[in-house]
Amino acid sequence: MMRSTFRRRAGRTAAILAAASGFLLVSAFPALAASGTVQTAGDPLNVRRAPTTSATAVGTVANGATVTIDCQTIGSSVSGPLGTSTIWDYVPALRGYISHSYVKSTPAGRIAPDCGVGSGSAECSTGACAGEAQFRSSDAHFIVYDRAGDGKSAVVAYWLEGGAGPLYVWNSNGNGTSVDKAVNVPKGSWVYYKVCIADYSATNPILQNCSGGLTDYAS
Repeated sequence: MMRSTFRRRAGRTAAILAAASGFLLVSAFPALAASGTVQTAGDPLNVRRAPTTSATAVGTVANGATVTIDCQTIGSSVSGPLGTSTIWDYVPALRGYISHSYVKSTPAGRIAPDCGVGSGSAECSTGACAGEAQFRSSDAHFIVYDRAGDGKSAVVAYWLEGGAGPLYVWNSNGNGTSVDKAVNVPKGSWVYYKVCIADYSATNPILQNCSGGLTDYAS
C-alpha cells in the first residue's frame, strides 16, 4: 500500500521538480508491477545491473521462471525468442534487469511503471558503461561501481527535492571497485541523478558519458 501511495505522489512531485530545476522527470506511469515468464532456448538468461548488454551480469534466471517486474525502461536493442526489443524489465528479486525480448507477458510490451520512480533501479553511463550506480531506496545509499581502467572516476551527480545540487558520490578506487555511501535524502523525499565518469573534483567536475536522468525516492 505504501508503494502505491508513493507512485500516486510521483506525478505531482515530478512536475514540481521539473518546474523548479529545469529537469524533465517521469510524471506518468501505470499503478502496479506486472509478471512474466522467461523464455529462452533452454539456457539461463543473464541478469544485468543496468539495461544494456554491456552492463555487468549480476546473475542468471532459469528458462520458464516466473518473474515479478517492478518497472521497465528503454535500453540496448536485443533480439530474443519473442522478437527484437529495446525494453528492459527490472526484477527486484534478481537485483537487476532482463531484456523483455526474453519475457512472455500479457499484453506484450510495456506492462509496468517506468523505471527510476521508486524502483531502486540502476543505470550505467553511455558507451562502454565504465560507471554504474544504484540508489538503494530502503536506506538512501548510492552504490557506485567503476568498470574500466580508463583513468577516470565513476561518479553520481544528484539533485534533491527542491532543486539543491548538483551533489556528488565518487568512486575513485579504480576498475572493479564499488563505493557504498549514505546520502541525506529524507524518507519520502525524492532524488534525481545521473551516472557519469570524470576526473575527480570536489565542487565542479566536468562530467562525461552521463546516463539519462533517473528519479527515485527514499522509502
